[in-house]
Amino acid sequence: MRKEELSYIYQILFHALIGLLIFILPSISKLYTVIIFIFGIYYIIKTKNRNNEALILSAYVVSMEVLLRMTDGMILNEFGKYSISIYFFLGMIYSGFSKNAFVYWFFLLLLIPSVVLSTFSLNFDTNIRKAIAFNISGPVCLGICSIYCYQRKISFHRLKEIIISFSLPLVSMLVYLFLYTPSVKDVITGTQSNFETSGGFGPNQVSTILGLGIFVFFVQLLLNSKSMLMQIINIGFVLVFAFRGIVTFSRGGVITSIGMIFLLLIVLYFQASSNIKPKIGLIVLLSLLAGMGVWAYSSIQTHGMINKRYANEDALGRKKSTQLSGREILIETEWEMFLDNPILGVGVGKNKELRKEQTGIDLATHNEITRMLAEHGSLGAVSLLILFFTPLLLFINDRRNILALSFLTFWLLTINHAAMRIAAPAFVYALALLSVQVKIPEKTEKASD
Repeated sequence: MRKEELSYIYQILFHALIGLLIFILPSISKLYTVIIFIFGIYYIIKTKNRNNEALILSAYVVSMEVLLRMTDGMILNEFGKYSISIYFFLGMIYSGFSKNAFVYWFFLLLLIPSVVLSTFSLNFDTNIRKAIAFNISGPVCLGICSIYCYQRKISFHRLKEIIISFSLPLVSMLVYLFLYTPSVKDVITGTQSNFETSGGFGPNQVSTILGLGIFVFFVQLLLNSKSMLMQIINIGFVLVFAFRGIVTFSRGGVITSIGMIFLLLIVLYFQASSNIKPKIGLIVLLSLLAGMGVWAYSSIQTHGMINKRYANEDALGRKKSTQLSGREILIETEWEMFLDNPILGVGVGKNKELRKEQTGIDLATHNEITRMLAEHGSLGAVSLLILFFTPLLLFINDRRNILALSFLTFWLLTINHAAMRIAAPAFVYALALLSVQVKIPEKTEKASD
């Protein structure tokens, strides 16, 4: 067994133990939060970010964030976003950033007018700081991550190490979920999103991270599994993450992972040589068969309820009146706010107040796109265009970052159902901006006669 493979197995076992310890003694979660944050700062300063340690550490925090949230380990509610923002700020101090990243400086500037507006428009009894931080921390974090990552050169090997850093904390969360709900059959009673199968935490966010786990271990399987043992381990994780993602009954994360995997396979197919393309076709076929197997098992474990959930039916098989679990109302109200306030919007955090006044619904947004339009107006529309087209144009000009479109897809689909509650969409989006350097072996020159 190769040294790298043995190290990978040891790290998986270590993080499985962390999941067990946090389940037995939840207070460990707070301690682990402090350790991660302090160690991250120490390590970046010690290494001076010579090998983009900020990326590795941020990937770790992003994957660990939901487990820390569900076990009440967060010292601050936005710990994930604040931590990776600090890591990247330190990273930029030591290793700079691209001067061409001005487009993301411009993006951050576009956020300011509506922040200022909100200080005047929010109700007197509203905690203005919390209302603004809740809604603006995600876009600000995305802007900082993007400035750091924009055309930053990293090796393909380093990109694979980022994927490994993603994967390890996910193992901890997976162990915790199985310990929290060892029997899925016993807790499924309907077709609504299920908190019991989500560790007692928001199924939407748990599904998002489990979906990321499906993709991460699929990438591990394709790019980081040279031995049969590694293939078995990573295939196992793909299947288990798929099962746990499905039984949260929150569809967003699962659908997102399918989109990410599909785009990755498309990119690999068009960039592969003719003798490799049949192998990719075989991978597609095997993936479909494995997916069908996981779905069948999930259906058995949920008494067929999962089939009704994805068919948008209730437990009795009746069609639900809403396709998006009631999110249509939130989207409609935010769109109306944009039409009524097309220039600067209603101000950051104000859309929740207005929705409660107009409809009696006291819910925060689930859709970052309509939130940006409602709260930032036309400036929000410009911001969204920047965010969508910049990584797309970079990929068209340089296709060596084979994961770029998948990363962009994760951001786009996630913000449509889970807004930017967690740090994952901001960080994963920024990874699409990296300039991946692939070493090509030099051809041996023929000796002259």
